[in-house]
Amino acid sequence: MATMTSNLHSTVSSAHRFDESALLRYATANVKGFPDAPSSFVVSQFGHGQSNPTFLLEVFQPTGAIPGAASKRYVLRKKPSGVLLESAHAVEREFQVLKALGDLTDVPVPKVFSLCNDPTVIGTPFYIMEYLEGRIYMDNKLPGVAPKTRTAIYQASAKALASLHSVNVDAVGLERFGRRENYCRRQVERWERQYLSSTGEGKPDRNPKMLELAIWLKNHIPSEDSSKTAATGLVHGDFRIDNLVFHPVEDRVIGILDWELSTLGNQMCDVAYSSLAYYADLKLFEDGPYEGFELSGRPEGIPSLPEYLAEYCLASGKPWPASDWKFYVAFSMFRGASIHAGVYHRWTMGNASGGKRAERTGRLANILIDFSWVVINARSLLPNEPPFGPAMLRYPQEHLGAESAKLHPTEEKGNFVPCQRVLDLKIKLVHFMENHIYPMEKDFFKLAQSSSRWTIHPEEDRLKELAKREGLWNLFIPLDSAARARKLLLAGEDSNGLGSQNNLLGAGLSNLEYGYLCEIMGHSAWAPQIFNCGAPDTGNMEVLLRYGTRDQQKEWLIPLLEGKIRSAFAMTEPNVASSDATNIECSIKRCGDSYIINGRKWWTSGAMDPRCKLLIVMGKTNFTASLHEQQSMILVDINTPGVTVVRPLMVFGFDDAPHGHAEVSFENVQVPAENILLGEGRGFEIAQGRLGPGRLHHCMRLIGAAERGMKLMVERALRRRAFGKAIAEHGSFLSDLAKCRIELDQTRLLVLEAADQLDHYGNKKAKGILAMAKVAAPNMALRVLDMAIQVHGGAGVSGDTVLAHLWATARTLRIADGPDEVHLGTIAKQELRRAKL
Repeated sequence: MATMTSNLHSTVSSAHRFDESALLRYATANVKGFPDAPSSFVVSQFGHGQSNPTFLLEVFQPTGAIPGAASKRYVLRKKPSGVLLESAHAVEREFQVLKALGDLTDVPVPKVFSLCNDPTVIGTPFYIMEYLEGRIYMDNKLPGVAPKTRTAIYQASAKALASLHSVNVDAVGLERFGRRENYCRRQVERWERQYLSSTGEGKPDRNPKMLELAIWLKNHIPSEDSSKTAATGLVHGDFRIDNLVFHPVEDRVIGILDWELSTLGNQMCDVAYSSLAYYADLKLFEDGPYEGFELSGRPEGIPSLPEYLAEYCLASGKPWPASDWKFYVAFSMFRGASIHAGVYHRWTMGNASGGKRAERTGRLANILIDFSWVVINARSLLPNEPPFGPAMLRYPQEHLGAESAKLHPTEEKGNFVPCQRVLDLKIKLVHFMENHIYPMEKDFFKLAQSSSRWTIHPEEDRLKELAKREGLWNLFIPLDSAARARKLLLAGEDSNGLGSQNNLLGAGLSNLEYGYLCEIMGHSAWAPQIFNCGAPDTGNMEVLLRYGTRDQQKEWLIPLLEGKIRSAFAMTEPNVASSDATNIECSIKRCGDSYIINGRKWWTSGAMDPRCKLLIVMGKTNFTASLHEQQSMILVDINTPGVTVVRPLMVFGFDDAPHGHAEVSFENVQVPAENILLGEGRGFEIAQGRLGPGRLHHCMRLIGAAERGMKLMVERALRRRAFGKAIAEHGSFLSDLAKCRIELDQTRLLVLEAADQLDHYGNKKAKGILAMAKVAAPNMALRVLDMAIQVHGGAGVSGDTVLAHLWATARTLRIADGPDEVHLGTIAKQELRRAKL
């Protein structure tokens, strides 16, 4: 075990010395918060790390502070000097990936402050990042660590690896960080070239077994390597336990270090590399034995290799890797051998960090080569299935063999099984619903039917604060939208913005991941707003997240994210068929530095709410432009003169108070020109970006509403008797119940597939399956809820259960966000185009 400072050289080695005064001047000018006039500035070199020299920067307090007390610490990583191998030591890429992950994800990485590409400052490019106070374990066996802590450390390592493998690289700006396909083949060729560059032809340091190993690897490339599969994504390249910083007292990773080899590619290479300690124990300070845990024996508490891999697969949602595991392990050793050979080569040239450790790496390269052939010739490395144990009770069933699935059943079925992080959120959400939402439904409904129905129930704000504390707030926000908002708002260093409130931007979920949670919210008509995940606020926030300017986001988005205000979307008009948005007649006319709005809207959901402050209005800014470039969207304060909420509208007798659906008139409403969204003529573009996720959210909630109906139906059928036996015993009921379950699960899979395609391909390419889901979900929910109402008899059509309200909501969604006929047309046209290809 070590803290980050315990692995320091007392001085900087002669090969890596640089102008510390120049560094101090640079840091003072370029690192935010760096002390202007420190009393002293001390640079020490870390012995850990053989490639890019790494240094601790200690900035001591100025005069008057406690003597000898370091006020701030930073870490610097730089390229080594001298002739470097091609594509090696790219500190610029390290900075790029750390910046993206630190700003836009929950992956534990140190914060980076500044990248300097100017070699005149200290001789080579470098970057400065934060110093993490924590524990680093240099020995995979974790000597001196309690068995229970050893288990926790390995589990935390697996989860940290899973977290970085779960990053959506397209959403965080790393989509061009590397080529995803043919990763293994390119890597074998790269490390073969690097090995040849580091070793002389005909010299004793070149091992012919290494060249034979390269041939074997090229002949055994996994089939998944040739395409962009689920196994591809962000790759760390050097993920091992001594590149992790653990919290000082908690057994969790707070920092993943040394990203020099990071790229995009086959992530199972990372997993195998992180597992090398099970096969080889490469001691850099002492002679052998070099056998790993599998031969030398595991210290108590360290999980077996299958247990470690199961923990990773569970956290990441990846399948069990038995089929190509031999390749991945052999490749990891091959690459390790090439790296060690390169370090040894630099040591012979006098420009490697690490001292005696670097000298020893030449021998270790050959040891790895020998071990790789042992692995290749082994009969088997992994069982065909994950191990039995407590973790397997949660393991995705489609990743288990038949026998394991029988012994370890799971409630989850099908191809879409959430990862552990989403399962944890799901459990919290279910508990919240059971403890706080369902018990309050009758009270909410009672107020909504009273003369005070256009007021807010006093319990609502308390539940919202509780949801925030539970981490169940704004879960709908996709990672890419959150990234744009965070970047835009933080660029202005707005202390009243999101700088200290990143939790307002959700949990960084994909649309697919949110689907599992949105479904649960759909069990109650009152639930979504408690979690700030109700329509139309979600769609309006999404519009501002994706298309709003920084000023628009500051004025409207932040209060919406905080739940302090609500909003409405004004598109549908009473005098035209608004399912064809080109019919819209509302005018938005430019007049100097303002726009004047005239028109009439209805079914403006949310406008009756006393907290509603913002209307997003769709109208025409140019009646003569091409058909889909006439429309624009503009932000309107509901209190602007000329805006009149005419009346609430009823939905099958429900007015949905206090939220409501309103008819709204706009008479010479004047708003600032900067309120236009994205620009004139961009309304259709915004609408499509808004409606894709919005339609899907409705579908997800409808799945939940249908599940609520199924539950109530079954409970009623088991409890209620008719004609001498329970309703559940009647054959007609059993047949209809089975059909409901089949249709509900079919629709869920369709909705989840639509969410997955939306994540991977975007609105435009996923529009066909989104249309299918939008047609299937409300029709399925109506049939399930209709049967539930039938089983309840008179109670089903009354206000004594939630069924009538859920049914009314489902029926409107055959019209809202596009009627069935429009979506059916989209699906049919796509089929016809496919037939013509």
